[in-house]
Amino acid sequence: MTLNIETPALLFSATSLILLAYTNRFLTIAQIIRSLKKTYDEEHHKTIYLQIKNLNLRLTLIRYMQMFGVLCLFLSVFAMLLLFFEIQLFAIYFFGLSLLSLLISLAISFWEISISVQALKLHLSDLLEDKSKI
Repeated sequence: MTLNIETPALLFSATSLILLAYTNRFLTIAQIIRSLKKTYDEEHHKTIYLQIKNLNLRLTLIRYMQMFGVLCLFLSVFAMLLLFFEIQLFAIYFFGLSLLSLLISLAISFWEISISVQALKLHLSDLLEDKSKI
């Protein structure tokens, strides 16, 4: 198997967009946590505490998503460097590791999204129950 220097470069645009999306998710959740924390300090509702706990888990997952995304980019660049120095075999291995890192990042992203959807369904179920009482 041979690897051209252009192949690892293909991951740059995809990985950069993914990292941007991860960062936007992180910033949005951090803002929501700050708001909920302020509300919790005033009212001490258990549901707010549980929401903060859920969001904290999601922040942790997003941090790992970002770490594996950056690792993917790093390994791709390193593979390109090895290809530049004509070290084909190690370049193939490092590119394979970069693909594995991207796959792990995407898998964690899927997990985080499923947690998000479950939390929204729970939040909306309360609303639907209240509406049926009217």
